[in-house]
Amino acid sequence: MSEVLTGIGVCAGVVAGPLLRLAGAPALPAPGPVTDTAAEFARAEAALAEVVAELGRRADRAADATVAEVLRAEALMADDEELREGVRELVEAGHDAPHAIDGAFAAFREVFAAAGGYLAERVADLDDLRNRAVAVLLGLPMPGVPAPGHPYILAARDLAPADTADLDPEQVAGLVTEVGGPTSHTAILARALGLPAVVACPGVLDLADGTFVLLDGGSGRVEAGVDEDIARAATRRASEVAAAASGLTGPGRTSDGYAVKLLANVGSAKNVPAADEAHAEGIGLFRTELLFLDRAGEPSHAEQVAAYREVFTAMAGRRVVIRTLDAGADKPLPFLHQHGEPNPALGIRGLRVARQRPHVLTAQLAAIAEARAETGADVWVMAPMVSTLAEATSFVAAAHDAGLPTAGVMIEVPAAALRAADLLRAVDFLSIGTNDLSQYTFAADRMCGDLADLLDPWQPALLQLIGVCGEAGRDLSKPVGVCGEAAADPLLAPVLAGLGVTSLSMSPRAIPAVRASLAARTEADCRRLAALAVAADGPVEARKLVS
Repeated sequence: MSEVLTGIGVCAGVVAGPLLRLAGAPALPAPGPVTDTAAEFARAEAALAEVVAELGRRADRAADATVAEVLRAEALMADDEELREGVRELVEAGHDAPHAIDGAFAAFREVFAAAGGYLAERVADLDDLRNRAVAVLLGLPMPGVPAPGHPYILAARDLAPADTADLDPEQVAGLVTEVGGPTSHTAILARALGLPAVVACPGVLDLADGTFVLLDGGSGRVEAGVDEDIARAATRRASEVAAAASGLTGPGRTSDGYAVKLLANVGSAKNVPAADEAHAEGIGLFRTELLFLDRAGEPSHAEQVAAYREVFTAMAGRRVVIRTLDAGADKPLPFLHQHGEPNPALGIRGLRVARQRPHVLTAQLAAIAEARAETGADVWVMAPMVSTLAEATSFVAAAHDAGLPTAGVMIEVPAAALRAADLLRAVDFLSIGTNDLSQYTFAADRMCGDLADLLDPWQPALLQLIGVCGEAGRDLSKPVGVCGEAAADPLLAPVLAGLGVTSLSMSPRAIPAVRASLAARTEADCRRLAALAVAADGPVEARKLVS
């Protein structure tokens, strides 16, 4: 008899196969005596250096730019000077290298977990780094992904970036984790790799290795012990639908011609080929913070111009919506020295950085304007974390002063959503970041796996706020887009269109399925489905009513 487990679907697709768990962490041996502390510390330091080098090699081999960027960020954690100093202190206190490594990472783990937010989400990365360094010291194989020689579904409590970097899509058909949320690294990397995935699925690790499962990355359903013939028939049907979707091209629109632009989220020019392959109509979110991450100093004017120019040129006349620096909270930047905030998610982040360091914003706008002038690109600029009309008005003025004619703001807090009409009278467009809007609407940290149900983009209260923005856009004839993870859900796309959203920006891999979903419905269908979803008692009922 089959058993149904339920989690959160973070990358659509239906796959089936035997379930295999991630290989376990290396066990520490009994502590050994330390006679030469300098030599023992050198052993530990060499192990950390090997981990950094291996992650760098994996990043260089990674076919996907997002995977490579995440791996390099993890390598920087292993190369941290404070971490090495913690290892040194433990060695000098008499601990051997493996136990010193273990102790230093344990101390960092405690600090990260207590900090919450972005740092708490990086605990899985710390655990992975600890395991890899200990394995090097003990001469054991690196922990990681099984390679049985046949397709399977990978299960884990959580996945670190290094676990997913070398996934062979010929073997790993899908991912399921016990914890995590829609914005966890597992979710981000699954979408980047196009692997059907479910997170926050309690009970999955209680299943025995080899259990045949059917995984639906759209609904979050994992059925264990299902009949293999039935499961394979379901995956065949899903493959046929996906193949039909990938054959559709052209602009996003409903069956009766209502236009919903389909745009891509990118972090650099490396992501543009994937957007081209998916026939994206432009870029709806160019994340500029990747240029600023893990740097001791602000990138120069020339560096910024070059990075922006590369993307603008690659898009060849299509719209590029570029977000100004979204720093703080889950994206701390060393050169901003943002320390000591009691709650970083409610502190100096996004546009608020300009309150303390106005030069960072004006310098970035100047670089964007220069790159636009050099390429003649259709560049729209938007500010993150806007809460008030005064903030929106000030940003638009700064953009216009820099020579950027089209300026908008992101809707990420309820205060902005509720006053969307006022904002739209001052700006040219709105872009809704559903990840943060969920977080602030439900007072649920987007990195807290235990609250993942509150961050479900099908929550009727979230959809109601999106509807307020969409209605303002209709009344004022101005664009309202969605660039959060909600945009990538094919079932939700018609609902968002029905709420008045005029563009959806997502991972390029998600575009074909969203295009097909919109093409199968009329504008009236979309409005009807939107009304059903907003009126539902909760996200489960909303999905059920719409599907």
